[in-house]
Amino acid sequence: MRVLVDRVWPRGLTKERAGVKVLTEVAPSPGLCKWLGHDPSRWTEFEARYRAELDDNGAAVARLRELIHHVPVTLLYGAHDEAHNNAVALHGYIDSKRKADGAGYFRSQTSSPIERSPTSAPPNRVAAAMRWKSALA
Repeated sequence: MRVLVDRVWPRGLTKERAGVKVLTEVAPSPGLCKWLGHDPSRWTEFEARYRAELDDNGAAVARLRELIHHVPVTLLYGAHDEAHNNAVALHGYIDSKRKADGAGYFRSQTSSPIERSPTSAPPNRVAAAMRWKSALA
């Protein structure tokens, strides 16, 4: 499943054509995005501030965690910089939580209608972060 994790909807793209899940609530705050200003020298501090926002936004992270539990997820973003964008930072956040807590952090917190066998793929499946134009081309 492709998940758009930006607060701004891509121009010229209809939701019907896109066929993506939109989780703007896991995007960084507008103030944090404005502070970053596409300046790579602020990247390390941006990541730290964004992680703090995510830690304070448990409900939104839980929604993303539910998706990841059920299907492989590709995080979509709109920025031109492939190395310094919120989807890359979010992917790093997810990975660090998974490593810190094992696979348990991204296991479903609710009962699931999907039965998993012991040989099923682990539930922490975030495939990649990619620019929405590339993903939807």
